[in-house]
Amino acid sequence: MIETGNRNPAASIATTGLKDLAAVYYNFGPAQLYEESIRRNESTVTAQGALMAVTGQHTGRSPKDKFVVRDATTENQIWWDNNKPMSPENFAKLHADFIEHAKGKELFVQDLIGGADAEHNIKVRVVTEFAWHSLFIRNLLIRPEIAALQSFMPEMTIIDLPSFRADPEKYGCRTETVIACDLVNKIVLIGGTSYAGEMKKSVFTALNYILPAKGIMPMHCSANEAPNGDTAIFFGLSGTGKTTLSADPTRTLIGDDEHGWSENGIFNFEGGCYAKTIRLSAEAEPEIYSTTQRFGTVLENVVLDENRQPDFNDGSRTENTRAAYPLDFISNASKTGTAGQPKNVIMLTADAFGVMPPIAKLTPAQAMYHFLSGYTAKVAGTEKGVTEPEATFSTCFGAPFMPRHPSEYGDLLRKLIAEHKVDCWLVNTGWTGGAYGTGNRMPIKATRALLSAALDGSLNGAEFRTDPNFGFEVPVAVPGVDSSILDPRSTWADKAAYDAQAKKLANMFIANFAKFEDHVDADVRSAAPAQAIAAE
Repeated sequence: MIETGNRNPAASIATTGLKDLAAVYYNFGPAQLYEESIRRNESTVTAQGALMAVTGQHTGRSPKDKFVVRDATTENQIWWDNNKPMSPENFAKLHADFIEHAKGKELFVQDLIGGADAEHNIKVRVVTEFAWHSLFIRNLLIRPEIAALQSFMPEMTIIDLPSFRADPEKYGCRTETVIACDLVNKIVLIGGTSYAGEMKKSVFTALNYILPAKGIMPMHCSANEAPNGDTAIFFGLSGTGKTTLSADPTRTLIGDDEHGWSENGIFNFEGGCYAKTIRLSAEAEPEIYSTTQRFGTVLENVVLDENRQPDFNDGSRTENTRAAYPLDFISNASKTGTAGQPKNVIMLTADAFGVMPPIAKLTPAQAMYHFLSGYTAKVAGTEKGVTEPEATFSTCFGAPFMPRHPSEYGDLLRKLIAEHKVDCWLVNTGWTGGAYGTGNRMPIKATRALLSAALDGSLNGAEFRTDPNFGFEVPVAVPGVDSSILDPRSTWADKAAYDAQAKKLANMFIANFAKFEDHVDADVRSAAPAQAIAAE
């Protein structure tokens, strides 16, 4: 077996159980991985030098194929209403068959870190069948210095073999695709899908399990920092604007997707960004667009023309086209991945009903209510089978990655908000002037202007009205923003249709939150939409 690359001699591939391989390539850099990926016909180089790969039938995550090992330790720690169990026996069979399937293959290894806070991070070894997957995860996690690789000892292992086909009857899974997580032994097995995002979300899932026990809040959020040190965090599901809105040229980007909130402040779990590129433009999102024009970035499912120019307006493969790039490709990115305690918390939603205002101020109880609700619209392509936006509630703005009960995360968030006196805002990046299909997407310039006013503190001095449907405070006028969009009802041609949509959405909130009512206090329960709406 050929073993090449920088590694700890005491942590060979044999420590993962893999054996009888043709070759193992440890911690290759971008140039080497480009060569290997192209040699294997896995990918194409764009005219600007990015690496573009097509992921096949899986162009998004497969949450229904994700399983967590249910054993004596996890039995009472995992939120089983949300996580599909796999027996230890079935996981052991799956693991053994992964090792058997890998025999004779050339595999790629990256030794990486999840978490920029040295006190609370996890060392991760990612073994991949595809060279471009190795570059993807190298871009997305934190890369140790070369010297540190000589003593790197993995705490968690991910084995990603897209060519493996799972047998549902043998392993107790659903289809030939499987993402199996043993959170106690920190092993993740990914098979039957080429979608690279499964790897990074597996690390997020592990940290979501490990950190709350230490009193640290793991968050599906982006974060940035003003020159004066004021930090903001942005909660939101894929497609709601976390990456776009946190890539602000006037603020330092901490990270775009996954963070922890500890006694030391905010810290990024990752060393890169995974941005959606559908309809990406240099004018609207110059920082993100520039990353797609350089060597080292991995593009997923982006259509190229005959000259290998990316066409970001072409969603024929999927609406979920992506770019994965190191954080330092953003010129104003943080060099440390850490920041102080946040001053503002932003909860993003893409409201497909056209009911929510573009911005609202939340009390701590309302913040916990909306955090546990996690309302947004699933954006086309984010998950397999979703072809257009549809209303959904994803608790903690990231239910697929939450192993523990949402109340654990909600209690941690509320405690931290109170302790650090954080202002909380709900921002709608969805539809205005009507529901999806009738109205228009909220203008990004208006969203940026409202966010800027919230983050610099000027919005606190505005006149507010109380929203009759949801009870939160909404500004009446903000300089530089068309006042009409601040009152969603006024943007609808048919006011009766708006009222019907508002009642419908309020009822959905109330019905969804019923499962949390026994886990929260009266203040949080009172943050529900007006009960009068539900009673009509």
